Amino acid sequence: MQEIFEELSKAVIAGDENGAKKNAEIALKSNVDAYEAIIKGCNGGMKIVGQKFASHEYFLPEVLASASAMYAAVDILKPHIKIGKVEGHGKILIGTVEGDTHDIGKNIVKIILETAGYEVHDAGRDVPKKEFIKKATEIGADIIAMSALLTTTIPVMKSVASSLDDFGMKGKIKVIIGGSPTSPGYAKEIGADAWAPDATKAVKEIERLLEGIQKK
Repeated sequence: MQEIFEELSKAVIAGDENGAKKNAEIALKSNVDAYEAIIKGCNGGMKIVGQKFASHEYFLPEVLASASAMYAAVDILKPHIKIGKVEGHGKILIGTVEGDTHDIGKNIVKIILETAGYEVHDAGRDVPKKEFIKKATEIGADIIAMSALLTTTIPVMKSVASSLDDFGMKGKIKVIIGGSPTSPGYAKEIGADAWAPDATKAVKEIERLLEGIQKK
């Protein structure tokens, strides 16, 4: 089973779309849990891609190729997820902040949350502060999840967190941030409730925040 995860991960890292599809099919034929294949194979591969991008070993074309391979595998695996919709487990608004059009990390988090049965509303990329607040109010969001890849765009995260306070929603809507220019310290500085370095950690932090909301 571990070999299947590794081969799927290798295909994603290499940006090999056909290889990713092939290994996703092999996973299903081998009765490997589809959710685990996404987490340990696809997401595991993209985590390494992110590290290569951060170290300048990979550039945007390689990252996009890897993302295409990941999506190809996920399209095959996702219909076979056995986890059902989690009723009453909270609503999550996710988006990439204004000025930033990089959405691969955001999309990975979205995919994993959806496959786990969470209700996710995608605001898209290059999302202004006012749009985050508007959409969060419209859907009755419990959590706003924001991502950014550029250092120049992370001040929007602080602006969104401050706006929640201005509208009396601070504490009622939890905020989680992520992306290479962010950190636990920055999350604390802007008043965010959580920070995540990758998609797997983001899902765990979101689960923790939602559990806290339910206990109130």
